Amino acid sequence: MRLDHICIRVSNLRESIAFYQKAFGCEEISMDDFPEYKFTLVFLSFPNSDVKIELTYNYDQKNYDLGDGYGHIGMKAENIRELHEKQASFGLKVTDIKQFNGASDYYFLEDPDGYKIEIVSI
Repeated sequence: MRLDHICIRVSNLRESIAFYQKAFGCEEISMDDFPEYKFTLVFLSFPNSDVKIELTYNYDQKNYDLGDGYGHIGMKAENIRELHEKQASFGLKVTDIKQFNGASDYYFLEDPDGYKIEIVSI
């Protein structure tokens, strides 16, 4: 068994696709529109990973409440300082790079809908 994908609901499909392409170099695998059910699914792949992210856009939903149960999506990268600088140069919402009790360097990035993504140094 292996993790295949993570699904998040987004309020602006184009903005979210652009975010994941800019921030992580994701490629669009598929886009399936289901007008009879009023939603669109987009699958994006990450470089060097089999795990995908599924963006679900519901036509009549404007904003989502992330609730208090969602934590974050965790990703690992080899050169997080370079990635951090690149993401910050795009004007994306990134925190400072930190280290916690001698653990690997890490920082958080926030997508257009407020989902937090943790980037940890390999």
